Amino acid sequence: MAAAEQKKSYEVVKQFKGVNTKANRTAIADDEFYWLENAMPIGYGNLKITPTYSNVGVTFASTVTYFASASINLVDYLVAFETNGGAEYVRLDTNAKGTLAAAGTFSSSGINISQWKNDRVLILDPAKGYFTWDGTSLIPIGSLGQIGIVSGGSGYTSAPAVIISAPNTANGVQATAVATITTGSGSVQSIAITNIGSGFTSVPTVTIGAPNITGGTQATAGATIQSGNVVAISITNVGSGYTTNPSVTITGGGGTSATANATITTGIVNSIFITEAGTGYTSPPTITFNGGGGSGANAIAGITTFAQGTVSVLVTSGGTGYSNVSNLSVSITGGGGAGATGQGIISGNIVTQVVMTNVGSGYTNSSNITVSITGGGGSNATAKAIINTGTNVGVQSFSGRVWIANGRTISYTGAGSYSDFISVSAGGITLTDATLHGNITQLLSANNFLYIFGDDSINVFSDVRVTNAGSTLFTNTNVSASVGSRLTNAIYPYFRSVLFMNDYGVYALVGSTTTKVSDTLDGVFPNIDFTNPVYAGQVLLNNILCAAFNFRYTGGQGVSSSARYIQALFFEKKWFFTSNDNNLKYVTSAPLAGKINLYGTDGTSCVRLYSDSSSNINSYVQTSLNPMKDPIRTKQALKVGVEASLTSGAEITVTVDSEIGSSTPVLLGQLATWINNAGSVISWINNSSAVISWYGGGGYALYKTDAKQWGKYLGMTVTSTDPNFVINGFEYEHELRVRF
Repeated sequence: MAAAEQKKSYEVVKQFKGVNTKANRTAIADDEFYWLENAMPIGYGNLKITPTYSNVGVTFASTVTYFASASINLVDYLVAFETNGGAEYVRLDTNAKGTLAAAGTFSSSGINISQWKNDRVLILDPAKGYFTWDGTSLIPIGSLGQIGIVSGGSGYTSAPAVIISAPNTANGVQATAVATITTGSGSVQSIAITNIGSGFTSVPTVTIGAPNITGGTQATAGATIQSGNVVAISITNVGSGYTTNPSVTITGGGGTSATANATITTGIVNSIFITEAGTGYTSPPTITFNGGGGSGANAIAGITTFAQGTVSVLVTSGGTGYSNVSNLSVSITGGGGAGATGQGIISGNIVTQVVMTNVGSGYTNSSNITVSITGGGGSNATAKAIINTGTNVGVQSFSGRVWIANGRTISYTGAGSYSDFISVSAGGITLTDATLHGNITQLLSANNFLYIFGDDSINVFSDVRVTNAGSTLFTNTNVSASVGSRLTNAIYPYFRSVLFMNDYGVYALVGSTTTKVSDTLDGVFPNIDFTNPVYAGQVLLNNILCAAFNFRYTGGQGVSSSARYIQALFFEKKWFFTSNDNNLKYVTSAPLAGKINLYGTDGTSCVRLYSDSSSNINSYVQTSLNPMKDPIRTKQALKVGVEASLTSGAEITVTVDSEIGSSTPVLLGQLATWINNAGSVISWINNSSAVISWYGGGGYALYKTDAKQWGKYLGMTVTSTDPNFVINGFEYEHELRVRF
């Protein structure tokens, strides 16, 4: 009796999701892929081979270490910072390359940039400080950081003009300021001894008459005796509300006949307000006064640079009795650097500040740097030096200000300025949150928030506002106490969320909620080489906005078993991979012709990804191992087929896979072969002596072959080097065999 014919079974897969590397290939869903490279799972029956890259036609002069995009006056640029400390740019409208900075200008790595309006690029060097570039001129900042009035002068009936010298750097912005003077009532400026008296055995009491105007403050002073004489009187409080010179009375102390006269101040320069902090100052400018009807006003300025190894001085005690600024000396010693100098400022007989006349360089040791204040007629003034030893890590424009991160501190400019770090609306904040372990790693401005990333935390600044007094207020909220990122170039906005990659996943921050979106890539992360650059950006691919992460992969899957750079792309909760260029270390997004493009560099050349649909590209599609709705029974594969839509001839290679192994690869194609009467293949040669192929036409094609494979799970691996075709489905014919 003949055996009954085994019934054939069929399976067709047309629903395409993304890659799932988290589970075993036999455990992922039938419509998921175990690996998907250079093929985008757009939708049902639509797995489209991605375009390859095209060369921009640019070769950088030195090896690139930081790559980003910027826009200035409606012109889009790629900017590349290089190992030699130089920087170059590429204009995307012309692909013309130019020099942004000569070699040695910047550090060899660690650069950050941001955008100020459509006006200029903000550049933050980790050690050399803060710069801007307007498409033509690179300007260090170099802005006014301190102004100290050495002498207010006298006799001013109107505020004199303040003249600040031009910046040292060509095309820098000259700083400007305005002065105010005392008018009407004044304060006690000086006390002159008219008779030193005699017989004083202890310090007498000095009494200054009361002010003329109700609500004024009575001035106070103290005497100094020597050999029974009153030899000096120091003002301890200049007071206010005097319209005439007050009386001075010296009593007590056992002596007699000592007398003195007081002189009040009106018409002195008592304050200077900066109206433009300026840029391009590499050393402090000079300040002069002109007009106003008076004379003698004198002031000095310091600058802000954010350069590493520089020094500032904080007065910790003003001391007493200081009256002569001309012989007040401030010395700065130790600290491992050189060149730091400062000048003390006296007000009300105390030292109120030290203005840095040279911030110095190379200072590293805060434990052995010393500030000494001597002279000036007083005593006990003390100060401490503060060395900028931190690394500048982030710069962003947000809420009409520039924000710079160094260590755990964020400094911000005054409202509406990219260079003013001194006005009343400028300031700084040091994060003391326990959730920030270590220092800040990056800043990002997006979605009306300023995000402050740490290695394992994220804070958000928002609701920036200015008080009636002119100071800046904002809210500081911790939105993630356990997840952050140290991968500073893999943090960016994507729609209304912020995407970021760290060493163990990709996360989306939406509002105050952080969600992992890379669960299906968990099998990939152990094979990422995080000692190499990790970059990210957006790209419009097949009219779908995708998030892309570029990293060095060592897992050996896909079109190559070698360690190489690949891109993981994400859209609509689906992941897939591309490998436009195996050496593509850095990528960045930039618009061109109405599209968001992804550009990249291997450190030397510059390419635009996914821009060439006609050149060959290696694709690799590895389906799930499908139980064919019955994981218990063994299946004997009989035939497999791959449905595709073509615009030109294409060849694919197919292996039939099971949990046992893979079949011998089979090359399938839609090209016509010409054979003569003897059965030999005829080659067609064109005028250039190149062999040409014959293709039967575009449209739908079914690549099919007999299959020699068995197992409880069946799948396919499909590879090709041809471009611009779409896989529409995978078909299986099989017979069911034994159970268990």
